Amino acid sequence: MGEGAKALLAKPIQLADQVAQQAGYQCLRTDCTELRARAKSLAELLRQAARADLYERPASRVMADTERALVKAAGMAARCFQSHSRLRRFFTLNPVSGIPRTLAMLDTALEDIDWLIRISSPQTAAGDDDGDLRGLPNIAQNEPVLAMIWDNIARLHTGGLAARADAAATLASLARDNPHYAKGIIEEDGVPPLVKLLKEGTDDGQEAAATALGLLFRDEESVEKLLHTGVCSVFAAALKEPPMRVQAAVADAIASLASHSVKCQDLFAQNYAVRHLVGHLAAGTIQEHSRYSVGGYGSRTTPTAPAAAAMNSLDKLHSVVLAKSRSVSQGGPGSSPTTTNHPPNPSEGQNRPNQMQSVVKSAIAAKTTSLAAPPPGRPQLNSNGSSGRGSREAEDPATKAHMKAMAAKALWKLARGHVGVCTSITESRALLCFARILEAGDGGAGTHLQFYSAMAVMEIARVAEHNLPLRQSAFKPSSPAAKAVVEQLLRVVRKGDDDDLLRPCVTALGCLSRTFTASETRVVGPLVQLLDDREIPVMKEAVVALTKFACTENHLHVNHCKAIVDAGGARHLVQLVYLGDQLQIEALVLLCYIALHVPESEELAQAGVLAVLLWASKQAHMVQDLRVEALLPNAKGRLELFQSRASR
Repeated sequence: MGEGAKALLAKPIQLADQVAQQAGYQCLRTDCTELRARAKSLAELLRQAARADLYERPASRVMADTERALVKAAGMAARCFQSHSRLRRFFTLNPVSGIPRTLAMLDTALEDIDWLIRISSPQTAAGDDDGDLRGLPNIAQNEPVLAMIWDNIARLHTGGLAARADAAATLASLARDNPHYAKGIIEEDGVPPLVKLLKEGTDDGQEAAATALGLLFRDEESVEKLLHTGVCSVFAAALKEPPMRVQAAVADAIASLASHSVKCQDLFAQNYAVRHLVGHLAAGTIQEHSRYSVGGYGSRTTPTAPAAAAMNSLDKLHSVVLAKSRSVSQGGPGSSPTTTNHPPNPSEGQNRPNQMQSVVKSAIAAKTTSLAAPPPGRPQLNSNGSSGRGSREAEDPATKAHMKAMAAKALWKLARGHVGVCTSITESRALLCFARILEAGDGGAGTHLQFYSAMAVMEIARVAEHNLPLRQSAFKPSSPAAKAVVEQLLRVVRKGDDDDLLRPCVTALGCLSRTFTASETRVVGPLVQLLDDREIPVMKEAVVALTKFACTENHLHVNHCKAIVDAGGARHLVQLVYLGDQLQIEALVLLCYIALHVPESEELAQAGVLAVLLWASKQAHMVQDLRVEALLPNAKGRLELFQSRASR
């Protein structure tokens, strides 16, 4: 809707006036009279359209067809006007050929303009048609889906709240069914009204708009068109405002956008989307989940007032005490001048129990106060990382579970290859959330929460593999979060009953291979066990992960190679090199590293590794691999040097 459509009306209006003036001038023929009547009606309708706020995309096509019809009608009228005499005009059997066809074209233009005015006119609440198509224009007779797209986009502009929500849901359904329809919605300017509905609509409308936006953008080119609408900041703001089903739809849309555009990852990181997603993930998962849910300036997060009232165990009470003590020591809200200016006096030990009770009470009171009146310049977040309408407690369990799954999915997509996002995630306590989810699952809710969490951990580990600062800060051996994550990754690998969950966990362990110390001996054995009669994708991931343990770049490669051999890995790798088809190259590379680093191992001799390397050196498709070409000669030479003829 805009001024661009009105600029298209000037020439058609002039042509319609010209035809009306010339057609039927001193001519009594019925055809000419009808041509003049059509031209007058068309001029009147065009002037009515000029006063309306037209939907530009169909308007440009309608006016193009209308202009062509009027140009032809103007030619007909000019020939009629230039006839020699009244008597000749009256008695000539065929003074102007093609008038019936021209009249049909003008009738078509009248119908299309009437349809254009109808869909562009605001619909009152009482007159809303609740999603029924307002006619099929002639310009879209061969493309009924295009007419449906136009009608629903127009309804987003002109309909009432219920009609706009229904139109967004229809567009989402079209985009889900066919990528071609999604592209059509973008080309027909459907994105701006969807973004506006996400900001201003009802709960149903916001959910439908977020779902539609997430389905529209399936490649980087389409995402580029979206960025001009400022949707990233709108999505980040929507994550703070309940209801949760809208937030879940927004999180799903964020995952879709982030998976197709690095620029979207940057913009979401700048708009603090990560902090809100972590807040949703952590709510109900761990108690004091993140620095992102800080309520005041000087204090760390404590549970909300209802949660604080329910604290009856010692560890929960201790967390409140620590939070308040930290606030007091930093001069946060609720601290007194005496407390902030003077350290504790050891001589006042006898008053400590009473002081402790006072601290607990004041901590709960301070938390309640901070929830009621957040400090200026900083938004107050609820336990789910949101603020505004409603509360998490009012949501049903299925919605909470779905929200948590979508938050994990969005964090997975945002973390992919992005150091900044991974740093933000690991600086919070999201790793503990992922560890807890990998341990407990989704509680039978039927979501993919565990899988999304495993994928997020995998992407973070992939980035940390090539980023030393992130690896040292997030996965240092003394970190409780890192220990918890590794423990759960190992548990999944040992259990080994879910291949979909197993693969990201194996990949993550491989990416973290350089973070393990020499005393950590639990990791290699479970990975080696996966080489024994598993699905090919799982075995491939296990071989790749073990290669990262055994490669020269790993400073503990000798220890890890010995661990692989001790766990029986040589025998499995020999079989994979001979029979592995899709795994031959990867297994051969790992076997070469083991032969280079522990050539004296008797297990290698018993498994016939040297014979395998000699056989592989004669296989053209293997030696063409650059890694094999670099490793195989040295590995074969090392084995020949250290292994006697008898052992062979």
